[in-house]
Amino acid sequence: MPRNRDVAITLTATAPARKTTAAAFADLYRATFADVYAYVATIVSDRSAAEDVTAQAFERAYRKQRSFDARRGSQRAWIFGIARNAALDELRRRRRTATLVAEPPDEVLVAHDEAAVRRTTVRAALEGLDARDRELIALKFHGDLSNAEIARLLGMSESNAGTRLHRAVTKLREACG
Repeated sequence: MPRNRDVAITLTATAPARKTTAAAFADLYRATFADVYAYVATIVSDRSAAEDVTAQAFERAYRKQRSFDARRGSQRAWIFGIARNAALDELRRRRRTATLVAEPPDEVLVAHDEAAVRRTTVRAALEGLDARDRELIALKFHGDLSNAEIARLLGMSESNAGTRLHRAVTKLREACG
């Protein structure tokens, strides 16, 4: 009898922890989804594939949430690391298959307002950058990661990340005119 009571107490004590973990993941999802999607879309350059990759990234993160270690960085940086790996997997998969001729036009960009023209200019300028520069810019501005977090994620020094990011932003500004 005492053993059953101890098991029941243990099971009861762990049940709220699972709810807390699920709730914490839901909060992380709500806080980062739009930024992760924007980052992935910048890397893969295809909105449809970006939706799939973003979903895969969050699925992976949910399954691996026990592997998160706060000593290695923030949850935001952790989810962007997972998203980066999922996006790179997608790019590798694309190299093995045929590529789309062109992405369908964005109806929002068809309008000739100033914001649409600006978005079109920035998209074209981003496409003109090499993949590494696009990734740095996406991590900084879509991911809102610090240079230290970017450096850890990409396996380089913080000063190198800052220098490369500065050069990438300079190239982007020049390309935008």
